[in-house]
Amino acid sequence: MIIMIMTIVTTPGIAITRTMTAIPMLMTTNRPVELAAACADTGSVGTVETAALYRLMTWLSPAFPVGAFSYSSGIEWAVEAGDIGDAAMLRDWLSSMLDGPGFCDGVFLAQAHRAATASDDAMLREAAELAAAFAPSRERHLETAAQGRAFIDTARAAWNCDGVDGLIAACGGPIVYPVAVGIVSAAHAVPLVPTMHAFLHALTSNWISAGARLIPLGQTDSQRLLAALEPDVAATARRAMAATADDLGSATFRADLASMRHETQYTRLFRS
Repeated sequence: MIIMIMTIVTTPGIAITRTMTAIPMLMTTNRPVELAAACADTGSVGTVETAALYRLMTWLSPAFPVGAFSYSSGIEWAVEAGDIGDAAMLRDWLSSMLDGPGFCDGVFLAQAHRAATASDDAMLREAAELAAAFAPSRERHLETAAQGRAFIDTARAAWNCDGVDGLIAACGGPIVYPVAVGIVSAAHAVPLVPTMHAFLHALTSNWISAGARLIPLGQTDSQRLLAALEPDVAATARRAMAATADDLGSATFRADLASMRHETQYTRLFRS
């Protein structure tokens, strides 16, 4: 509190003295809170979770420009060959895909996230190289590498984070989609568990979207299918987070063959 005394002269020889009390006010401004700063602010209950959720919803939404809509992971050939003809057949196919390539992608995401969080460049490079080599066909490699590159470029443009550049350099080569999601989420301090579930949900949703356009399926049937696959997604997430690189493996031979045969398919809507 500040006390001010003022003397006012009204007429010649007459002065009036007044006492005024001034209370200083604090001016505040609203500023964006970076996720890393929010993590250090123990008083910001819920701020970290809200920021992580916001970014995951954005990064792994169908609107995020990674070009996922143009890839089918071999589903286009499977539909033409008669392996997939209705919602039930698509569910069985995708359940196997989650248990095979979906699980492997989840392991690579977890390995990349943990390596980035621990600043373990050797582990990160190993995970990135193995993930890039694990694609079973040329088109699947194109699919995952192109989406990984687009994911990193867009995330860096919209959410600049100093740690990402060092992690990219540590990979030492092409960065496939699950590794890209792992290192970006780790750089922004987004926890692994929600990242894993969001990633596998996005992967499954894109497969369903491709199947819906090819079979075709209605919007309600597509949502029923996504709901039916919820236990498979959850189980795959748990397996992937508990696995090590030694547990990697897939036996989805028909799906792998579908991605290879799609390369010579005469009429195509998708790039894979």
